[in-house]
Amino acid sequence: MHRLGLNLLLALVFGVALAGPVSSQGLNGKKAVESIVGDSDIRQEEATTSAEEQKVLAAIDKTAENTSAVRKLSAAKHVDIVFLADATRAQGVPSPKIEQKLKDHQSDIVALRQEIEANALLFHAVDSRRVMTKDILAVEFPDPESVIVYAASKPSG
Repeated sequence: MHRLGLNLLLALVFGVALAGPVSSQGLNGKKAVESIVGDSDIRQEEATTSAEEQKVLAAIDKTAENTSAVRKLSAAKHVDIVFLADATRAQGVPSPKIEQKLKDHQSDIVALRQEIEANALLFHAVDSRRVMTKDILAVEFPDPESVIVYAASKPSG
């Protein structure tokens, strides 16, 4: 009886090995991304730090609360990505006030970025505009169906 069980186990292992890898479209296929993003209107705009500074500072102050909202988000009518034109990786954060707020809330910002990476809708929305999560400064929820993502300006090219 013991030998029969061993033979069945070996047959199962070889059967799975011969079956080969399971093929699927994955989450990077265009249709998969479209089904995740759904009917969300993804918009982008450029702004200067001086024009958006107070909004960004307020959003950074609410990072812990907004991280929780990101965790629960499964649909949004609007995702606005606001690129701060004078905030690039090469230039650094342009506003001393924003830089200080980011330092004050550093662990919360890290958690926010991780939640954005884990949230299929937001990840694919920002990825579709070539935004790296490390460039995200803050997120704001002006209403239950809208999200604003503030990011360092995307690189030209």
